[in-house]
Amino acid sequence: MGKSNFSLWNIWVASTLLKCLLFPAYRSTDFEVHRNWMAITYHLPLKDWYIEDTSIWTLDYPPFFAYFEWILSHLVPQFVIDDNCLVISAEPPAFSWPSVFYQRSTVILSECVLFWALQWYINSSQPGTERSKNFVVASSIVLSPALTFIDHIHFQYNGMLFGILCLSLVNAQKKNYLACAVFYTILLCFKHIFLYLAPAYFAFLLRNYCLNIPKKVPRSFSSVCKIVNWLNCLKLGSSMALVVGIAFGPFAYYGVITPLVQRLFPFARGLTHAYWAPNVWAIYSFLDRVLIQFYRHVWKTPVESLASTTSGLVRVVDFTVLPNITPKVTFLLTLFYQIFAILPVLITPTFTKFVGSLTLCGFASFLFGWHVHEKAILLVIIPFTFIVPKDKRLFEVFKLLTCAGYVSLFPLLFRPAEYGFKTLYTFVWCVIYYASFEEITPSLPRRGFWNRFNLIYIIGLLPVVTIVSVLEMLSSTVPVLQRFEFVKLMIYSVYCSIGVIASWNSMSWLYYLDDEIWS
Repeated sequence: MGKSNFSLWNIWVASTLLKCLLFPAYRSTDFEVHRNWMAITYHLPLKDWYIEDTSIWTLDYPPFFAYFEWILSHLVPQFVIDDNCLVISAEPPAFSWPSVFYQRSTVILSECVLFWALQWYINSSQPGTERSKNFVVASSIVLSPALTFIDHIHFQYNGMLFGILCLSLVNAQKKNYLACAVFYTILLCFKHIFLYLAPAYFAFLLRNYCLNIPKKVPRSFSSVCKIVNWLNCLKLGSSMALVVGIAFGPFAYYGVITPLVQRLFPFARGLTHAYWAPNVWAIYSFLDRVLIQFYRHVWKTPVESLASTTSGLVRVVDFTVLPNITPKVTFLLTLFYQIFAILPVLITPTFTKFVGSLTLCGFASFLFGWHVHEKAILLVIIPFTFIVPKDKRLFEVFKLLTCAGYVSLFPLLFRPAEYGFKTLYTFVWCVIYYASFEEITPSLPRRGFWNRFNLIYIIGLLPVVTIVSVLEMLSSTVPVLQRFEFVKLMIYSVYCSIGVIASWNSMSWLYYLDDEIWS
């Protein structure tokens, strides 16, 4: 163990070869989204980037991501340009292998940020047991089924974004608080969904960098003023403001901040995404559908079923029986649970407590947020991975969360060609890393009830995946199954919701009531 260098290099080479084999795989509309963003930033001046709306796939990420697309667009070779890669059009233009090869390759290259950040995380640890634990954590993240499915098949750039998050976390662990804040601000200027983690960052940086809490209660006004480290506050605020200024300054200069903000926060979208992400609103939507059938067939009461609750269209969702949910309700619920998540950090601002708070903030946003995408489960899983080796009880929660979270992504890959790959890859990952975490995690007293629940739930995933996969394969030849297309998505969403909510409950119990883990 002491002689091992724990390098991620071999993993990067092997995973890159696998990702190259996935080039012909299914591509979601996100492929056209990012192609259109490259075209916009290539052809139009900066002041028009957030105004252009020829295509429905308008630019709706923060400025740093727009700059990133601008860089990619100016690196496009001529033979790819000739393949209509940089055409602005209302409908997706006809393109072929050159465009696919270029865009897939940019995802692989951008993911080097994640490998670099996690290699630094490994190298910064003490040789021996600590380094081996960090290697398991790092390699489990870079080989995550979610990143493989979402980035290299479905098509996005999450590897790069979570690489920046990992750089921030490593700096937090090394007590480089200013660098931690700067990397997090850069991340926000790439993708604003990471605002959900802001409360935990605020509490952690406030206690560790901006306040000097004395051991004794201050008895004078001057002593109270000394609690605040004004110089650090100035450095922190000016550094973060500088990053934000670089990102948004040019758009403020051209007077297009208003359309930019409107693009970033489109609250006109509905409560649920394309299908029900496995959260509280999936259970709520399912209950509404059950009550509709109950009213119709048991109480013989005619109830008009609104298609918007299950159509998955990006619009306001109206429930038929249960009360409608507004953005304000989801915001207050998310904020309520996030406030509770940061209170322990304000009392004990350790790195482990901070990562626990990040995890619970991610849980709150995923479970109660407005228009949550199933891919947002990464906001929970990746921070959580850093603290799994602390305790066997955390590992039990992690198993439940990853099983439910990764299986919930299966409907993203719905072509028959991807059935075997998504199932086999997830199964192999679980076998390897559950065994690895089991080996490196200290054995402490467990809670029998939750262990049995976890085991029963995980075993139950096997028939769920099998049944839905069979239905998917038969739906192309059995016309009656095509009428119930949403049922397969509903099965995944509801069953995986149970696992995600149960893992949140277990994590909350450990976070608030078990100080032994966090000491």
